[in-house]
Amino acid sequence: MASSSAAPQDQTSPDQTTRVDWRGINHLALITPDMDATVRFYHGVLGMDLVATIAVGPMRHYFFRIGKGNTIACFEWAGTEGESFTKPAGVPPDFPAQFDHVSFNVEDEAALLALQDRIRAREVECTDVVDHGFMHSIYFTDPNGIALEATYWLVDATTVGTGLSDDRFFGDDDPVPAVRELAAGGRLDWTPRTILVDEGADLT
Repeated sequence: MASSSAAPQDQTSPDQTTRVDWRGINHLALITPDMDATVRFYHGVLGMDLVATIAVGPMRHYFFRIGKGNTIACFEWAGTEGESFTKPAGVPPDFPAQFDHVSFNVEDEAALLALQDRIRAREVECTDVVDHGFMHSIYFTDPNGIALEATYWLVDATTVGTGLSDDRFFGDDDPVPAVRELAAGGRLDWTPRTILVDEGADLT
């Protein structure tokens, strides 16, 4: 677990009164060992439009719209041997577990830079602004070791509606078969079936 040796910030200091104008979750980043099945499930089963793809080396990062400016974004790393697992909701795991990261929306570049200054002023390490093409981001970490990101859309992929041929958003030159099916005919040839994982869960 991450920890900090710095003394807690004085909660009554004047800079505590300045609020951050958060705009929802830009993306919740999940990890998948099978991006093709992931596209078929989130787009085909859940009806979340695929709005952007990134591919860098062995990494794919695909974004699914869940609302204006808000997405689920899944990671796949080709050639890695990481294992997936199932766990009922609300049941604590008996092994170390963490999703990849969560990204929060801010309004614009000025808001992103103001947040960066705010974070650094509180002795929290933060990256420089990272240019992802259609969005700009900064990265930092919470006290639990969870990776966090703050982002604003340069062009909002969830509202443009230009389709899978828009090179501003679809940067995977060798997409998974599900994306090729959507690009060719606007529909998926098949979608995956799943089972409920509920052993030991108390959902009442």
